[in-house]
Amino acid sequence: MNRYLSPCLLSAALVAALLLGCSAIQADESASGHTASVQDDPKAGFVPIFDGESLNGWYAVGGNAEYAAVDGAIVGSGDRINQNTFLRTEATYSDFEFRCRFRFVRHANSGIQYRSHQRANDAGEAVGRVYGYQYELDPSDRAWTAGLYEEGRRGWLQNVEGEDNAHKRAALKRDDWNEVVIRCEGNHIQTWLNGVQVADYVDEADEALAEGFIALQVHSGQNAEIHWRDLRIKELGE
Repeated sequence: MNRYLSPCLLSAALVAALLLGCSAIQADESASGHTASVQDDPKAGFVPIFDGESLNGWYAVGGNAEYAAVDGAIVGSGDRINQNTFLRTEATYSDFEFRCRFRFVRHANSGIQYRSHQRANDAGEAVGRVYGYQYELDPSDRAWTAGLYEEGRRGWLQNVEGEDNAHKRAALKRDDWNEVVIRCEGNHIQTWLNGVQVADYVDEADEALAEGFIALQVHSGQNAEIHWRDLRIKELGE
């Protein structure tokens, strides 16, 4: 056999290898549930919204849960929490991709608010109940983490029930760090949990929210401790 490939045979071999490689990548993406936005370099275009040392740029509203910056993470905790408590950003965001990691230390319901607001009091001050979209954090057997809930108004917009969603529920790591991606562009809302897409929703309602703050929730009626870290955001637009 000739030890050298002719130019024609070499070109054909290269084309075949390239096509095979592309097919393998596409198959891997399809199987994992990833999309381009999740596979991008996590640092590309993102800016931190938590400095790792303080709660500058954030403040707590609602109930009696407490928040602190501890060892590079935001820790939300409390015993017998009297009402839903939120640590919210001073800044608001419209179209964006948000990423962070979280873990449950004491298993309790929680959430990540986005495009959220506070109801106004009689004087017109926005100091009341928080409402807006929520990325559910659910360590219970129901395991609806990353489902789309609207706090304070419409409730569940896209949950994670049924056999068709079993792979989404299985993505949760109850006793380890989990990767969060939330992407809002126009009225299109998408969420991922550990690389698995969970919510994909177009909000066509008149009350759809176009912008608002981000907040970390500790739910009422329980003893809780949740940690969040590596909070960062990339604003989308022109």
